[in-house]
Amino acid sequence: MTKPLVVINLVGLTQQMLGPDTPHLQRLARTGFARPMGTVLPAVTCSAQSSLLTGTLPSAHGSVGNGWYDRELSEVQFWRQSNRLVHGERIYDAGQRRDANYRTAQMFWWYNMYANVDWSVTPRPSYPADGRKLFDSYSQPCELKDQLQE
Repeated sequence: MTKPLVVINLVGLTQQMLGPDTPHLQRLARTGFARPMGTVLPAVTCSAQSSLLTGTLPSAHGSVGNGWYDRELSEVQFWRQSNRLVHGERIYDAGQRRDANYRTAQMFWWYNMYANVDWSVTPRPSYPADGRKLFDSYSQPCELKDQLQE
């Protein structure tokens, strides 16, 4: 039987920042239910999240920053969101392999798009033909974003 696991990713939060303004997080840390994660280099959101999800370093999973160098186009592309960019086995794939009833919700992490999880939501702007950029989101299942926005 697997134990439930909740990962709350608070980029840049340090132990020193816990205090009166963060009573619930402070309690979790004090009781041992919350533990800080060591960092990776480069210590940016995409690299750190990919390392946490795969248990490997950026040299293995490929997320070496918040941008990707596209060798075919010879340009850096920022803020790509496809889960297919991250190489290596994800923690939720390992969980599903061990227990067929294992379920995962990955909420508001980077590289959520097309992740092999049961529920996910991530900001994803839409770009109408007239050039505007509108706030929107991506979700799995697709109707989840509409339910949340209601």
